[in-house]
Order: sequence, then C-alpha cells, then structure tokens
Amino acid sequence: MEWETTRERMMKLLSEASTPLSARDIALELGLDSERAVYEELKHVAKSIRRSGKRLYIQPAYCRKCGYVFKDAQIKRPSKCPRCKSQWIEPPRFIIR
Repeated sequence: MEWETTRERMMKLLSEASTPLSARDIALELGLDSERAVYEELKHVAKSIRRSGKRLYIQPAYCRKCGYVFKDAQIKRPSKCPRCKSQWIEPPRFIIR
C-alpha cells in the first residue's frame, strides 16, 4: 500500500482538476479540517511543482457586492473589499497546469 502526504494528494487533485478549486473545495475533497491548512500547504505546493515545470495558477479573489477583483493574486483569502468594505468575498481558486 502506497502512502501519500497531504501535499502530494493536493498536487494530484489540482493537476487532475478540470476547473480551478477553492480552498474549501480542496479541504472537503481531501478531508482536511480547515481552509487555513490548505492555504499553508498551497504555499509549499507552489514551490514544489516549479521543479517539474508545472505552475500553480491562481484565479484572484473578488468582491461579490461591487465586483472588485483583487489584483495581487495571493495564496490567501482577503478579509474585506478595499473599495466597498464588504466581507462578501469570493475566495481565490487554484489549479496546476
């Protein structure tokens, strides 16, 4: 029986995904307790896959109230919109290609 680490399972999931996944989607799929754990692992995944010639693509977060798109695509969920101060934020989504 072969054992895979959480990071390896995450890389496999994101590589095989047909559409970008949010941290919540990843946590549910892998049976993880929190989105915070996913964000921490994603930072390491981004570094690990560079050696294989692949890349972690980030669909940036955006405000569902005013439509503001967070320009700096980061591996974290913003807390509120800088334009309208709403906390109704659609989280960033991730995929490996």
